[in-house]
Amino acid sequence: MNRFLLTAFSLTPLAPVVNGWGTTGNRTAEEQKRPNIILFMVDDMGWQDTSLPFWTQKTHYNEAYETPNMERLAKQGMMFTQAYACNISSATRCSLITGANNARHRVTNWTLERDKQTDRKSETVELPDWNYNGVSQVEGVNNTYVGTSFVELLRQSGYHTIHCGKAHWGSIDTPGENPTHWGFEVNIAGHAAGGLATYLSERNYGHTRDGKAYSLMSIPGLENYWGTGVFATEALTREAIKALDKAKKYNQPFYLYMSHYAIHIPIDKDMRFFPKYVRKGLTDKEAAYASLIEGMDKSLGDLMDWLEKNGEADNTVVIFMSDNGGLAAEPEWRDGEIHTQNYPLNSGKGSLYEGGIREPMIVSWPGVVKPDTRCDKYLMIEDFYPTLLEMAGVKDYKTVAPLDGVSFMPLLKGTGDPSKGRALVWNFPNIWGNDGPGINLDCAIRKDDWKLVYYYETGKKELFNIPEDIGEKNDVAAQHPDIVRRLSKELGEYLRKVDAQRPTFKNSGEPCPWPDEL
Repeated sequence: MNRFLLTAFSLTPLAPVVNGWGTTGNRTAEEQKRPNIILFMVDDMGWQDTSLPFWTQKTHYNEAYETPNMERLAKQGMMFTQAYACNISSATRCSLITGANNARHRVTNWTLERDKQTDRKSETVELPDWNYNGVSQVEGVNNTYVGTSFVELLRQSGYHTIHCGKAHWGSIDTPGENPTHWGFEVNIAGHAAGGLATYLSERNYGHTRDGKAYSLMSIPGLENYWGTGVFATEALTREAIKALDKAKKYNQPFYLYMSHYAIHIPIDKDMRFFPKYVRKGLTDKEAAYASLIEGMDKSLGDLMDWLEKNGEADNTVVIFMSDNGGLAAEPEWRDGEIHTQNYPLNSGKGSLYEGGIREPMIVSWPGVVKPDTRCDKYLMIEDFYPTLLEMAGVKDYKTVAPLDGVSFMPLLKGTGDPSKGRALVWNFPNIWGNDGPGINLDCAIRKDDWKLVYYYETGKKELFNIPEDIGEKNDVAAQHPDIVRRLSKELGEYLRKVDAQRPTFKNSGEPCPWPDEL
């Protein structure tokens, strides 16, 4: 990021912000203890898209897929069985980088082209004017939320910052599109798009033979791999390791955001693994999907191997996370009955049911996090912001906008439970590309055991006891009107407090009621 942005942010000068840790000279004994951090983010990976069961029992999906390195990481650290993100990638990634809830930052659907909404149209409601240009660290672009990047704060504190893979923070030709505008010193393949044209080097990852991108989703920066037969997941991994080799020579801790495009569509066949899954009896579509999963898992293993070979494993935090639920609404890409591919969870990507927002998460931190443990307390994607800064020892920092995230460090250390009595909120006043259970024009709140889903267009309210009904099959709103009223009030008050948005009825011009107005 440009140094002049520091003035725009009115950030505290370097030394006070970072507790005295600077970026020059030899590292002090105190700084030597600061861990490297790798955030390994997967795109569109469902809660059960792994051989590692995050439920109380294995499912047929756990039996079908092979993710030995996720299992390896879990043995070294803590599994989180109730880690939540948003239902759509852009919303999640904007919450991650700014620490703001998606109702506050208003990036509630996916972003791509400047000044263009990505919603499907509705005959009955007018969709709100959401922040379709994404997020940024600077003012000046309409329909953009301005926040302070935790990566920039890490960089100021002395971390070497590396981005590899998918970015998806700002639309094309906005300040938020480029990872270097967010404090990353190294950017490998990150740009505005939230997907990819193809994983295949034979197609130059979306470029013609003369080097022209033929899609807005063409992956930039991997020209050395064109025509080599190297799958995109592998190419990104090799480039990340090159960046780590260079970082090893620097006298500072590193932060690597390993942000894979896998397992986002198109579900191209990773031929390193595809034939094995066909032999296991999976259909071609499902075998291709499984091959993307295992290719991602190999990448995780390669990074873990690098840490061990280079003597960095004991001083590196590795965090595994996905940005939204698994794809379950598109028969073009998945076989079987739609909306069931995240069993036992209901629905998938785009939904505010558990299948769209509950994610596989693992944290390894040698000497801090007890190995081979599970945490059943819930947390939210914006919680990564204060937690990562706390891991790095960065404190007394200033931000230009409020933070909604709460550090989950007490869960990692076993010293407390920040989830107790805490409400998690999602707002999706939009219409995604698909329909299905819990998808489109809704908002939701989770507090303790209870979850309320409210539909703007119809006024319908659903209530679920999540521990007792993880598949959200039994709407108990009629049996618990007091809980419905209480959660509706809390949800409505929060949405108004953060100036959230809602649709408007076309026939009357009136806004759809907030959940506590019905």
